[in-house]
Amino acid sequence: MRANSNRVDDFPAFACQDQTTATIATATVVVEPPKPSSDDPMPPPSPPPRRELHRVCLPPKKPTLQKLKSRLGDIFFPDNPLSNFKNQTGIRKLVLALQFLFPILHWGPNYSFRLLKSDIVSGLTIASLAIPQGISYAKLANLPPIIGLYSSFVPPLLYAALGSSRHLAVGPVSIASLVMGTMLGEAVSFADEPMLYLKLALTATFLAGVFQASLGLLRLGFVIDFLSKATLIGFMAGAAIIVSLQQLKGLLGIVHFTNQMQIVPVLSSVVKHREEWSWQTITMGFSFLFLLLAARKISGRAPKLFWVSAAAPLASVIISTIMVCAIKPTTRQIQIIGHLPKGVNPPSLNMLWLGGPHLVLTIKTGIVTGILSLTEGIAVGRTFAALDNYQVDGNKEMLAIGLMNMAGSCTSCYVTTGSFSRSAVNYNAGAQSAISNVIMAVTVFITLMFLMPLFYYTPNLILAAVIITAVIGLINYEAAIQLWNIDKLDFIACFCSFFGVLFVSVPMGLGISVGISVFKILLHVTRPNTSILGNIPGTQIYQKIGRYKEAERVPSFLIMAVESPIYFANSTYLQERMLRWIREEEDRIAANTQSTLKCIILDMSAVTAIDTCGIDLLRELRMMLRKRSLELVLVNPSGTVMEKLHESKNLESFGLQRVYLTVGEAVADISSDWKADP
Repeated sequence: MRANSNRVDDFPAFACQDQTTATIATATVVVEPPKPSSDDPMPPPSPPPRRELHRVCLPPKKPTLQKLKSRLGDIFFPDNPLSNFKNQTGIRKLVLALQFLFPILHWGPNYSFRLLKSDIVSGLTIASLAIPQGISYAKLANLPPIIGLYSSFVPPLLYAALGSSRHLAVGPVSIASLVMGTMLGEAVSFADEPMLYLKLALTATFLAGVFQASLGLLRLGFVIDFLSKATLIGFMAGAAIIVSLQQLKGLLGIVHFTNQMQIVPVLSSVVKHREEWSWQTITMGFSFLFLLLAARKISGRAPKLFWVSAAAPLASVIISTIMVCAIKPTTRQIQIIGHLPKGVNPPSLNMLWLGGPHLVLTIKTGIVTGILSLTEGIAVGRTFAALDNYQVDGNKEMLAIGLMNMAGSCTSCYVTTGSFSRSAVNYNAGAQSAISNVIMAVTVFITLMFLMPLFYYTPNLILAAVIITAVIGLINYEAAIQLWNIDKLDFIACFCSFFGVLFVSVPMGLGISVGISVFKILLHVTRPNTSILGNIPGTQIYQKIGRYKEAERVPSFLIMAVESPIYFANSTYLQERMLRWIREEEDRIAANTQSTLKCIILDMSAVTAIDTCGIDLLRELRMMLRKRSLELVLVNPSGTVMEKLHESKNLESFGLQRVYLTVGEAVADISSDWKADP
């Protein structure tokens, strides 16, 4: 009669209602008998101590609705954002709700003049970068330059009230501008139909905002996680090269240039129109490009000199504008921006075109640019939040960026998000809150109201130089090398994404990125890791034989481990793989004339979930092994797995006799049975 056995003969015993024995450590109880006196006869030797076995418990029984509620809460509310509302009065709940929707109400009452001074400095600093970048990125999206300044005024004001990041500097960004210009430009010519193109851009921005806000409201932020870091590294590097090559039009003074975004047509257009090259434009353009790159290098090597790279774009715009104004060249020599209207953003609600033949195009453009801008904005916000030891709510950021773009589309703005370059400058300048965005917006407002005529002679070449300087930082070859050293599959994803952008198209490159990310997920789900475990001598530790040289196989046992959930997608593979392990083990035993294989132990410690196909796998595997006189034993199934095995009656119906908490207990108990029943 065995004591404390964990055999599965009686299912109610698995409930462990009154026990707390689910400890992995095993215990041996030894009672030392009294020492015999010299007059007493020698007592019989005491039996060897028995190893205590621990039961594998079922989780506490819960109603189905309660389990469903708990599971949905874990999926959609992992951070439990409503925990602060518990046990609060109605008025307090209203205040907390307003603070949740408008974070400025949370930190605003504690705002001080000391923080304002820091925010004024950082706001003015990023404004000096935002003005030239706004004009440049608008041209990158094939929009009027003034739209870029409009997009640097209204959205930052909205983000200051809705956003949760202290350092995110909001405005147009290069990648979203490039993708919007590429996707819309394939269907509508911005030169021939500028008003239609502007309507489509604003409509795409509105739809991007709706998509982003919906993800945040429904807490579906995991959607953007399909763009893995590896694919983004390749995508952004490829896009940066395409953007830089496109700027050769401005740096060389070419008038007739291709609208395509592949590397071959762009380079062909540069060579084909070499008679349009202007030596004046080339000389001035590459001189300023060299100065901007030098300023970037200086700030990179000396972080305290961040203001050098921050002020360089605006200083270059001012100097180049003064130079062009002084020499007043012809359009053939140096192309200039020309007239820009004064005044704040005009309303554009009437320009949203939610119908017509181009609706599908605007929806696709909105979703793609929305995903890209969300990915960049949230990644940048979290990066600087980690540096300053605070947390950014991803879903709240999605809602803020979405509402910002929806409102922006109604005020002549196109897609905006958090820019890495401006946010880095904002952080280094000492920003303390989102008020730095307000200071930047006020500066842009003053520019729109009073300074627009000063940009008349601003040359296009300086905008091209500003864009190249900004996007060149997206080429992160060191990260690509690290991917190669760490994960070859991630490197392949990066490689495919990079060349997809260069040689196919920017949207297709993004599609390739998502496709590779999904393929990688499917690969891990459908082809999970399995391994053979061995015992480290002198311990109860069992580890992978291929990883630990000292791990030894246990005679007559084959100990297998599965390192993933068992689903319909991988159950067939796992069955084939486990049968192969068994076949190879039998062949190895036959070749070495070792002890006959008697028992298969399946370590399920890493199996976090199982479905009906997984349960059928265990049943079928048990039946096949029984025909071959082999016993199947399960070790440490999780609560969810144990519950499903119990509810399905499979533990009882196909005759599984044992479930153990540890591999060591399984080996010891089964070996004892073999010795007792030779």
